[in-house]
Amino acid sequence: AFDQQAGLAAAKSLTDFALWGGLVPGNLDRLEELHARGVIGFKAFMSASGLDEFPNVDDRALREGMKRAARLGQIVAVHAESDAMTKQLAQERISAGQTAIRDYLDSRPIAAELDAIRRALDLAGETRCALHVVHVSCGEGVALVADARRRGVDVTCETCPHYLVLTEDDVLRLGAVAKCAPPLRPVASQESLWQRLQAGEVFTVGSDHSPAPPDMKTDANFFKVWGGIAGVQHTLPLLLTAGHVERGVALTAVAQLTSFNVAARFRLPPNKGAVRVGADADLALVDLQAGFTVTPEELHDRHRISPYVGRTLRGRVVRTLLRGRTIFADGRITGQPAGRLVKPVEKGT
Repeated sequence: AFDQQAGLAAAKSLTDFALWGGLVPGNLDRLEELHARGVIGFKAFMSASGLDEFPNVDDRALREGMKRAARLGQIVAVHAESDAMTKQLAQERISAGQTAIRDYLDSRPIAAELDAIRRALDLAGETRCALHVVHVSCGEGVALVADARRRGVDVTCETCPHYLVLTEDDVLRLGAVAKCAPPLRPVASQESLWQRLQAGEVFTVGSDHSPAPPDMKTDANFFKVWGGIAGVQHTLPLLLTAGHVERGVALTAVAQLTSFNVAARFRLPPNKGAVRVGADADLALVDLQAGFTVTPEELHDRHRISPYVGRTLRGRVVRTLLRGRTIFADGRITGQPAGRLVKPVEKGT
């Protein structure tokens, strides 16, 4: 499966890429093989992923997976929501015929996220496994990670642009285009998230890009709607607008959150993640003064669905280079697929 995905990506990708290995019940004896193939790490869901072929792990499987990952020197990433809590809350509402947006939001409370983060942190400390908590939606979750890191746990966390610029009011207003898991949070939790980010406690910001055709985003039962936000195209302009322009986040911090820290945490080769002599010239050139309004016509996603349509942003990407060659310029993709698989370097090398 790894070889197939790597081949497909190399044939179609405009940028260099890395691949995760799945940590699921029943494949613990295959982690060594995935490591040898060159996965960037292992990804596990602590609650249902929405895909039958990617089941979530219980604490027993996660502990064993972390033990094996630690021996291999690999990082484990977790989607942190309590499966027991979210499943029970969802079943209660669905059984009562309560399937509106508000019901979905209430079925995935912050408490479910914090419960899973705590358990993942405990297991990472016990197994001495490097842990990365992905798409943390609230400042409370970042605080747990920061406290554990101060205690010596090898842990970092990521948040996403949609948690920084959208709130639960937006999903109530926009509907399925803004559905994700963990869901968008109240304003107070978002403000706390910004405070933690500006304090340096958020290590990376990733799009968690999750596209879907319109028919998967349409259902009277909001629980059945595909969850995921397509946001990779506007991650940088959103951070520049909401972070740099509106909150004074330094441009160096934006670069660290989206590039340098990513390369460091996932042990990318030294030619990635920084602008220096000898490194790959992987660059995004930005006109910081250019303002623009997001429209469906400018989206490069196949299905052109985005919760950011109609939003005015500052900071337009005018050119993108891969290893010194222009692949995007003035709103158009100009390059041909030339992406290469990037593998992590071994510790100590």
